[in-house]
Amino acid sequence: MVAFSSSAKKPDAILPAGKLGRMTVEQMYARFLASDASCNGRFFTGVLTTSIYCLPSCRARKPRRENVRFFPNVEAARQAGLRPCRKCHPDDFARGADPVLAQIETLAAEMRARPGDFTDVKAVVKRSGYGATRLFELFRQHYHATPADFLLHARLAAAKERLRHTDDGVADVAFAVGFDSLSAFHVNFKRLNGLTPAAYRGLGNTNSFTLKLPAGYPLPYLRRTLGRDPQSVSERLVGDTYTAGVWLDGFPAVLTLHMDATCVQAEVEPASRLPLGSNTARKVDLHEAHALVVGLLGLTQDPAPFVRQARTLGFVRLVEGRPELRISQTHSVFDGLVWSILGQQITFGFACMLKRRLTELAGVRVRSDLFAPSRPTSIAALQEGDLLRIQFSRQKADYLSNIARLITTGKLDLEALPRMSATGAERTLLAIRGLGPWSVNYILMRSLGFLDCLPLGDTGVTSGLQALYALKHRPDRAETLRLLTPFSPYRSLATAHLWQLNQPAP
Repeated sequence: MVAFSSSAKKPDAILPAGKLGRMTVEQMYARFLASDASCNGRFFTGVLTTSIYCLPSCRARKPRRENVRFFPNVEAARQAGLRPCRKCHPDDFARGADPVLAQIETLAAEMRARPGDFTDVKAVVKRSGYGATRLFELFRQHYHATPADFLLHARLAAAKERLRHTDDGVADVAFAVGFDSLSAFHVNFKRLNGLTPAAYRGLGNTNSFTLKLPAGYPLPYLRRTLGRDPQSVSERLVGDTYTAGVWLDGFPAVLTLHMDATCVQAEVEPASRLPLGSNTARKVDLHEAHALVVGLLGLTQDPAPFVRQARTLGFVRLVEGRPELRISQTHSVFDGLVWSILGQQITFGFACMLKRRLTELAGVRVRSDLFAPSRPTSIAALQEGDLLRIQFSRQKADYLSNIARLITTGKLDLEALPRMSATGAERTLLAIRGLGPWSVNYILMRSLGFLDCLPLGDTGVTSGLQALYALKHRPDRAETLRLLTPFSPYRSLATAHLWQLNQPAP
C-alpha cells in the first residue's frame, strides 16, 4: 500500500479518484480543508501529530499541511501506524456502514414525524445522545441546517399536513406540532410560506393565491432567473408576468405569476389540452402549486446569517444591493436532473436549445404556445436516435435515458430525495452514471434546497471568485474550494451571489 506525502511537490503525486479524475496532493488537501464529502472513500487523510486517519469530510480541527498524509484506503493508513478517527469513523464508511449518519437520519425522521415531542433544541440534544456542539456540527454537515432550524421546518411541515387533512383549529394545530405560542406560529408560518395558516388551509377551494414577499426582496434578480431563456417553450416572462407549463399532482397545468415589489399573485388553470384519458373537469388543488411557487421564490431560505457572515469576512461587495437574494428552486427534482445533464460542458445557449427541443419532443402541450416539460416516462420511451436527431451527444442521450429508466423502474425514488440528508442524497446521486460532483451539487442546491453546496467547475463561480478576490487568473478546483471555505455553511448562497457578481444589476 502507498501513502502519499503532502510534502511531495511533483505534479504527478496523484491518486486515482473515480469521477473526480486524478487529483494532486494539493487538490486533495484543498478538498480536506473544505470537508468535501464527495471525496469520502476516494482517499483517506492521516494526521501524523495525532496518529489518526479520517475521512476527507471530517469536521475535526484541520492540521498543518506538513503533518498530513493521504492514503488510498484504510488498510494503508493502518499499516502506516495510524488509528481511525472516533468522530468520522472512516472504517465504518469503508465497509459501507455509517452509524453516525444513520443515527442523525433516524433522529431527523423522528423530528419530522413527531415534532411536538421536542419542546426545544435541548430536547433534541438529549434524544440524540450527543453534546450540543457535536449535534450542531452533525446537522450542519448532513442537513446544512442547525438543529433549531431543522426543528422549525419540521414543525411547519407537520402543521401544513394537519391544516390540509384535519379540521383542527389553527391554535390546536400550532400547539400539536410544538409551538409554545400562537403568535410564534403565525409569524414563522407566514414568513416561510408567504401566507397565513388559514389562507393555506383554504388553498383547496380556489384557483389563485397571493404570497407576501419579505421586505427588500430582490424581485429584479428573480425576473432575471425566470426569464433567462427568452425562447423557452415551457416558461416565459413578459414584464412582471411569468407563465409556465407545470405538472401538479400528475396532471399538466398552466401556472401564471403576477409579480410586484411586495407580493406575488399565482393563478393555476388546468391544461387546455390534456392527455387522452384525463378528466378535463378535474379541479386543481393549489397546495402543490403553493409549494412550487414558494420554491421558485426561495421563501423557505433565510439569507440573513449568510449576509452577516459575508460582511464580517469583509466581503460587503459580494452581497451589496441584494442582501435578500435567494436560490430559486427548479419546478421539480426531475427538472433539476435534466438540466444538470444538459448543462454539462456546453454553453448555456446550446443547453437551452437542447432543453427546448427535448420539451417539444417529449413534453405535453398545455396551450397552443406552451408545453409542460418532459417527464421520466416520456423520456424513457424515446430511442437513442430520437435524441441524436435533436443534437444530443450520444453520451448525454445515454445519461438522460439511463436516469429516466432508473426512475420509471423504481430504482431511483425522486419523492424520497427531498427527505434525505444532504449526505444521503449526495451519495445516492453520485452513484448514478452521468452525475459527477458539479451535477450533484447543482441538484442539491437548485432542486433540494441545501445551503452548503458548491458546483465545482462552474464557470460562473470561478469568474465570480476571480472578480471578488481580484485574481489575475480563474481559480482551479482546489483554489475554488479554499476560497469558498470561509463561506461555509452557506456556500449555496455564496454561489448565487457569485453568479450575479460580474453581471450588471438587473
